[in-house]
Amino acid sequence: MEILLAALAVAGATALATSLRVMWEYERAVVFRLGRLRKARGPGLIFLVPFGIERMQRVSLRIVAMDIPPQDVITRDNVSVKVNAVLYFRVADPVKAIVEVEDFLFATSQLAQTTLRSVIGQAELDDLLAEREKYNNMLRQIIDSETDPWGIEVTAVEVKDIDLPQEMKRAMARQAEAERERRAKVVNALGEFQASTKLVEAARIMSRQPISVQLRFLQTVSEIAAENNSTTLFPIPMDLFEPFMRSLKTTRASEESEAELEGTEETIPELPPPERVPDLSRSEEPARVRKRDR
Repeated sequence: MEILLAALAVAGATALATSLRVMWEYERAVVFRLGRLRKARGPGLIFLVPFGIERMQRVSLRIVAMDIPPQDVITRDNVSVKVNAVLYFRVADPVKAIVEVEDFLFATSQLAQTTLRSVIGQAELDDLLAEREKYNNMLRQIIDSETDPWGIEVTAVEVKDIDLPQEMKRAMARQAEAERERRAKVVNALGEFQASTKLVEAARIMSRQPISVQLRFLQTVSEIAAENNSTTLFPIPMDLFEPFMRSLKTTRASEESEAELEGTEETIPELPPPERVPDLSRSEEPARVRKRDR
């Protein structure tokens, strides 16, 4: 009898030890009694009917950060990209998460992958790069609406990386470079226009007082002279050299006139000596007389 009582005591203690469970604050226990759902219990110490009459499954209520594997997607404008994202979700209803779906983690992961391919495939590349927040919200709303019957609450979806082909990266780099050059040219032209406007106004003011131009020149020279490694050039008014230029012109004109006179004297041809005139009275007259006699 004592042996039987001892055996019963040991069995009772073992059953009691196996029937007690401690649930953490972020955990819930979904209890089934003979296969039928009872309710979620926890946190704290809970008691289960021993000998397999009641069984439970633990469910964590903490936010899960799930990495969505990279997906090869063709965008709306026929650009092949590889996109991966991060999904943040939590179990809002542990009973639905256990009863409605076999493995809520696997199901949520597959749904996130298919939704990512579907949404990115409807977007153009420029919109995807410029309005990433818009597509993050779209992904969150679609996945949350699909997982709501499973008791899953999606808190956020973030597109982590968009991998482009090398050819597309080079084309985008050339486009960005051309856009920067265009902006630089526009800014430079605007600066030239504003500077020319201010210079016209300054010239108009300086024209009233000519001495202001000289003062401005001296101020510029003083600024340049502050640097020891610079060479300063002083412009000199041409009026100072006008007398010298006149005398130089007069000297050159006189030299040219003398050179012309000397040239004409050297080029005068010499006259040939006068030819000797024959004396017709002595030579031709007797010939005529002799001709007549014949």
